[in-house]
Amino acid sequence: AISPALVKQLHEDTRVGMMDCKKALSETGGDIVKAQEFLRKKGLASAEKKASRATAEGRIGSYFHDSRIGVLVEVNCETDFVSRGEFFTELVDDLAMQVAECP
Repeated sequence: AISPALVKQLHEDTRVGMMDCKKALSETGGDIVKAQEFLRKKGLASAEKKASRATAEGRIGSYFHDSRIGVLVEVNCETDFVSRGEFFTELVDDLAMQVAECP
């Protein structure tokens, strides 16, 4: 049996859900290093499935610095729900500012 402490440790190390951590540990016989590799491969497989999805929504962010430099960035996402979110809007604005500050 897999101990809850081991599941918690893997969860804290990887930030993956507890049930996924428990499954990974079960699949790898309780070896935490092998469980991390198992989760990494599972994540890559999941990312490959999502790679073909269309990103037709998004935001355009702008940033102007000292009236000398201006930046426009476009960041796309899958849904308009995400593009209207506070986190996404802040991300786009921060990216525009970073591009302007590091030409």
